[in-house]
Amino acid sequence: MSTLFTPAPGLVVQGVTPPLCLSDYKLAAFDMDSTLINIECVDEIADAAGRKAEVAAITEAAMRGEITDYKDSLRKRVALLKGVTVAHMEEVYTHRLQLNPGAEKLVSALQAAGLKVLLVSGGFTFFTDRIKARLGLDFARSNVLEVAAGPNCGTLTGRMVDQTWGDICDGAEKRRTLLEVASLLGVPLSQCMAVGDGANDLPMMHACSDAGGLSVAYHAKPAVREQARVAINEGGLDRLLELMKPAHLERNP
Repeated sequence: MSTLFTPAPGLVVQGVTPPLCLSDYKLAAFDMDSTLINIECVDEIADAAGRKAEVAAITEAAMRGEITDYKDSLRKRVALLKGVTVAHMEEVYTHRLQLNPGAEKLVSALQAAGLKVLLVSGGFTFFTDRIKARLGLDFARSNVLEVAAGPNCGTLTGRMVDQTWGDICDGAEKRRTLLEVASLLGVPLSQCMAVGDGANDLPMMHACSDAGGLSVAYHAKPAVREQARVAINEGGLDRLLELMKPAHLERNP
């Protein structure tokens, strides 16, 4: 591991030497909750059931890596959402969810440089589908909440729906999805970057960094910051661009 390099406060780099070139990368994978967006959606949904504190405690432990079985922890949290209406989830999206600072700027820069962008989340399609459309992302994978017919657009049953690729998008599935999309695009992992904040993002982050690609921790848990090639500890997601060579210099080295 190379000596730590800090180009500015709150931005830590290890194992790579800036300036980097965006054109060296072809695929970027992002976590959603607390990475691209400002909330943990499952915690905010639980607020409607009066169980936010209970659910948030499980979420925090899972993010820190203290709960090793992510699937079990998510099933427990989703079970506590039983009875919450789809109308409340709409309220969460409309009034509580915001893109994190710098998210749009970073994604736009990646797209302008020709990268494909993957959103892979342990959260729910109700939110990931909208973020995918909002940012014009290329791929998305996340979990489907089961909804029963009822007033206010239906209610949550406390269960998730199995999908063609499996049951729950956990850390292993995030890594597998990254590998699947990279293979589909014919992109080596050395030309991939993965951005996340919690323990279940580490498998996809390691897949990139171990192959010579880039792993980025955004306002992450300590264990994630320590293992990432780049840690953005202050400021927005677009601070990653501080490590990149300007486009005109890439064209004219």
